[in-house]
Amino acid sequence: MTTPEITSQQKAAQRLSERQGKPANLWLDAWHRLLRNRAAALGFILIALLLVTSLLAPLVAPFHYAAGDSSEAHTVPAWLIDLLPGNVASYAKVSSKFLFGSDYLGRDILSRLIWGTRVSLPVGFIGAFTALLIGLVYGCISGYYGGKLDNLMMRIVDIMYAFPTMLLIILMMAFFKSTFADVRPGTVAATFNAINDVIDSVMGLPGGGMLFIFLGIGITAWMGMARLARGQILSLKEKEFVEAAHMIGAGDGRILLRHILPNIIGPCIVAETLAIPGYINTEVFLSFIGLGVDPPTPSWGSMISDGAATLRAYPHMVLFPALALAITMFAFNFLGDGLRDALDPRMKGTS
Repeated sequence: MTTPEITSQQKAAQRLSERQGKPANLWLDAWHRLLRNRAAALGFILIALLLVTSLLAPLVAPFHYAAGDSSEAHTVPAWLIDLLPGNVASYAKVSSKFLFGSDYLGRDILSRLIWGTRVSLPVGFIGAFTALLIGLVYGCISGYYGGKLDNLMMRIVDIMYAFPTMLLIILMMAFFKSTFADVRPGTVAATFNAINDVIDSVMGLPGGGMLFIFLGIGITAWMGMARLARGQILSLKEKEFVEAAHMIGAGDGRILLRHILPNIIGPCIVAETLAIPGYINTEVFLSFIGLGVDPPTPSWGSMISDGAATLRAYPHMVLFPALALAITMFAFNFLGDGLRDALDPRMKGTS
């Protein structure tokens, strides 16, 4: 009669040890699943390297991003000369001074790529943060209170969706650049210019005009997040735990912050992580057409635009910024896919 009792005790001890060996926290459990995803781990490592490169750009870059020498224009690195298509060696100036060659003004391409991370990465992160903040607040209010307020707020989102987002951003950037180019002291425009100068100086890119890019992307980036948050709220606000919170007298703010928000924040973070490449791509496109950062501030988009004019003769001017952009896009997509799997309880034990 003692054997089954001993066996059950052993099984209970085994189950206890197994539970103790697993993370008890949901976020810690998700972190462990994320690390087991090799593609997501690779994306995380690449993004970390890009962030470190951005922070240490003055120390890592061989030259200043604006320093150039016309006598060193359009140089091609020796190690690349045999890999480029066509007979580039017959007319190109081969130099070992610049690892990735130089542009049409004799500026080091590698240094400009490194400094360009200070433009693309902040645009991606600030765009995601702005969309997450505005979209969550807007969507939570709309979905939680419902009724006429929900109908009015969603119609505003529909109207904004009806207007082409890229065209709206282009018009806003053109407006910002024309309105704030020459302003009188003490006006609203002068205040915006002062804030812009502070942001540029903090980022180490004086005269870059980063504030206006943040405004252009932030004003239009929150609509998808608002719809996602509203949908999540509608699926949760009638659940039993929300009804129980109402019955014990919890206020709307407490219910939203303590009971609903923790249950919807995971999908929202995943959605914004996957949206970061889109924000970076928007900045690259704006810089490509001349509505992004102001010269000589380096941007991968402006570098591709400069290289496109001489693509057949000097393809390396487009090749390297395009590779940097592609690697960054892949890194964020890998990380976003990994976060989606890690934060989905149904994926537990599959990664």
